[in-house]
Formats: sequence, structure tokens, C-alpha cells
Amino acid sequence: MQYLRANLSKKVGRWVDWSGGFWERRYSAEPVLDDTALVGRLRYVLAHGVKEGWVEKCAQWPGLTCLPQLLGAARRLFHWFNWTKRWSKRGSGSGAEGEGRFAEQWAEPVELEVAPLPCWVGKSEEERQGAVRELLQEVEAEARARGKPALGAQAVQAQHPHTRPERLKRSPRPLGHASTRQALRELREQYRAFVAVFREAAARWRRGDFLAHFPRFAFPPRVVPG
Repeated sequence: MQYLRANLSKKVGRWVDWSGGFWERRYSAEPVLDDTALVGRLRYVLAHGVKEGWVEKCAQWPGLTCLPQLLGAARRLFHWFNWTKRWSKRGSGSGAEGEGRFAEQWAEPVELEVAPLPCWVGKSEEERQGAVRELLQEVEAEARARGKPALGAQAVQAQHPHTRPERLKRSPRPLGHASTRQALRELREQYRAFVAVFREAAARWRRGDFLAHFPRFAFPPRVVPG
């Protein structure tokens, strides 16, 4: 995610003439606690563009989407613009460094493959595609039930990438994703226990007790010599 927020976001920013941070929030990872919730996260991703009323069908979304790979070949070819190669030509006298950052000579093929959800690994390709189509039908049926016309893919593409919405939807990050409230309550209790053990160990660590036991996956705080 650090690479995505740094290197990739810079390249996309150059493409649309955007300066500064590309995403407002810092990255965070929330656990998905069960298979039903995992499928729900996929449904949320596929609904992008439809749930906001921009397009009528998920397949009409003009932006980047994994839908073609979920319903067809899992592999897809993209172009990666190798800026390191471009800058290595500086001073060579070839004039190649003067080419734009997105010139074809810097483009290299990159193949991406979408792996099936862990809970769908035992299903056949036909069964997985059928499950995806069911999700699409649910999303599109909910959009039709709202009775509002969609903006349309052409109108979406006509918008300037710097345009900001008049109203921003802000909501707190969830602690995790689960299909039952009981699972979320248990996660919250486990997290509180984790924090309590960490704080106690951190206090001992700062006092010089370097044998303090930290919970698994925790990092001791930095101690600055006094």
C-alpha cells in the first residue's frame, strides 16, 4: 500500500495534472471476519458507480474495474511506464530523455491476475462467474428501485478529474467487517484486550524493562536514550 500511495499515485497525478496527495485518508486495513462479509466487500466494490447513480449497470462503469476478469479471463494486460528507464537516458545524447513521461517507448507490458476469493476457491469458474452475476443483479435491482435516472458513462467521462463533489460523505472507519453483530462485539473485546496488554508492556519498556512481553504482531515503542 505504501507503493500504491506513493509511486502509483504520483504517476496517476502526473496523468491528470494533480499535485499533492491523491487520497485524503491514510491507509488502514480492517479484518474481514467471515465468508459472508468477504462476499459483501466484493459486492461493495462491484457496486461502485451504480450505487452513486452514475451508471445503470456495473458493466457500464468507464473507469478501472475487475469485472471483466471476474466474468472472463482472469489475466489482463496493462502498460507500466518505466520512468527509471527514461531517466537513465539522461545525458546519453540520444534525446530520449526529452520524450514525455507517458511516451510509448517507456511503456512495458504488465500482466495482472485476479485470484478468486478464498471462500470461492472450491467452486468451478462457471460457478464463480454465476455468483458474481447474482451480485450484479442485486446491485442493479437496488439502483432501479430508487427510481432515479443515472448520469450515464458519457457524462461521467466528460467530468474534469479535478472536480470535487459539493458534499463529501465522511464516516468513521469500521473496526472490521462481519455478517453478525456478535462477531463484531468479540472483535472489539479482543482489540481492547490487545491495547491493554500493549500499553502495560510499553510502559515497562520505556522504564528500561526490555523483557516486557508485547502481544503478537505489536512493535515496541522507540526508546530515546536520556
